[in-house]
Amino acid sequence: MTSNSDETFPPRVLVTKIGLDGHDRGSRIVAAFLRDAGMEVIYTSPWQEIDRVVRLALEEDVDVIGVSSLATDHLLVPKLMVALEDAGLGHVKVVVGGIVPDDDEADLVDAGVSKVFHPGSARDDIVGEVAALAAKARREREQENAS
Repeated sequence: MTSNSDETFPPRVLVTKIGLDGHDRGSRIVAAFLRDAGMEVIYTSPWQEIDRVVRLALEEDVDVIGVSSLATDHLLVPKLMVALEDAGLGHVKVVVGGIVPDDDEADLVDAGVSKVFHPGSARDDIVGEVAALAAKARREREQENAS
């Protein structure tokens, strides 16, 4: 059986929007970038609750969660980080994309977010960073399982 750390096993990415922001054009575009790069993408509709995102991450065995925010919904991400840790998913990497003020970006990074992508981020940068984070998540999961 092939393990998730196998380089031929495509990264699994959950692209979602939490909170009340319904503007999903950017998240659909990023989901297409990732899919076209060979990643398995699980895409949710807008208005997801944190518990639902955590449940999907667990059920779908994702490596990375991408949260899109064009309003202030990125302020919910620290709660998502706690919920992931509580569910035993601390290895899952979280990235945020969209409109994130500089002060809020520092708070997100402090909460454990791996990367914040701002409007205009290059496709290759997004794909490369998500792929690298997925590989890191898989290594961390294997280390947790080995101990």
